[in-house]
Amino acid sequence: MPTATPTLEQISLEQIFHAHIQNLAPTLRPSTIKGYRAATRRFLSYLRAAFPRVRRLSQLRRDPHLLGWFRSLSEQQPPLANRSRILLLIDLRRLLEDLAANGHPLAPHLIRREDFPPLPHYLPRPLSPQDDQLLQQELSRTGDLPALALLLTRATGIRIGECIDLSLDCLRQIGPDQWALHVPLGKLHTERLVPADPDIRKIVARILTLRAAAPSACLAHSEGLLLPRSGCRHGFYRGLLLALADASKRAGCSQPVTPHRLRHSFASEMLRLGVSLPALMRLLGHNDIRMTMRYVQVTQQDLQREFHQARQNASQPHRFPILPGPNVSTSADLPGIRQALTATRHLLEMYRRQLADEKTRRTIQRLDRRLLAVVLRLDRLDSAGK
Repeated sequence: MPTATPTLEQISLEQIFHAHIQNLAPTLRPSTIKGYRAATRRFLSYLRAAFPRVRRLSQLRRDPHLLGWFRSLSEQQPPLANRSRILLLIDLRRLLEDLAANGHPLAPHLIRREDFPPLPHYLPRPLSPQDDQLLQQELSRTGDLPALALLLTRATGIRIGECIDLSLDCLRQIGPDQWALHVPLGKLHTERLVPADPDIRKIVARILTLRAAAPSACLAHSEGLLLPRSGCRHGFYRGLLLALADASKRAGCSQPVTPHRLRHSFASEMLRLGVSLPALMRLLGHNDIRMTMRYVQVTQQDLQREFHQARQNASQPHRFPILPGPNVSTSADLPGIRQALTATRHLLEMYRRQLADEKTRRTIQRLDRRLLAVVLRLDRLDSAGK
């Protein structure tokens, strides 16, 4: 006689979770599947120890089963970081929601938003301007491959892992006198082009010169890569960390320096130079503007400057430019008048582009349209007189 197919109630929890994760594996990244398996293993181990009679999904309850697991995670020794607990809850919630959608008898809302612990908020840690300058000078003075790799990381804001994986042809010309550094797929599985100024291009050129003199064994092991290495990727990464630590000591930096602090320093510098947050997000390779906000440091000097600028704007909400006399011919004829009006329109446009207040910008545009109407009338007068 044929064997009866077991019902959902007869299949063990381990079998159900295992089968569902196997179904998800072809469409998800291996790291995601690894997280699902870790969350399932922790949760089922807790159930076996604390509630051995729970053997079916229909028996699961928010209280005491899920809430008890949350408490056990928070009481674990050594303590689990909040970020690790959040990832476990996210993974298990996704699995439970998928199983319920596939017809498994599960109570709703077993894991809720309020169950997630808060993430710690750390202040960004860019280098002080003095340490930043000293370190860059020391890396430039050293000038070997590790030093140049670290200097390239600071100059572009790329992650240290992205720097290690740069291709031999990473420097791309995208227009007349316009170059960019092609950053390969990295932490967030995205690639991007980072603008490369002459200083960045010089660093890449120096790396290529040293690369050409590297031992043939290194070149064979690093075929297609900008940075040659003799061993594994992890060993090369460790070598960069040691090189950075040594360079920071020689430079006399006041605090320890990590590769990510170079990235923080780049982000803070770009913001102070006027790069907008959306553009900075693209430079750093972020998918969320909130992540970019964590990277930038607003110093007390920045706060003072922004505050006083805002107060000045509030006291003069409708400021108009006091334009200097245009440096053009002032002859009292139609061509001279038209030239003066054209110069005035140009100055108005330059002023409008500096304004942050949208209402004032629209006012300037209306003034410009009036001046354009005057210019067109003058053209008609000139045509009629000829």
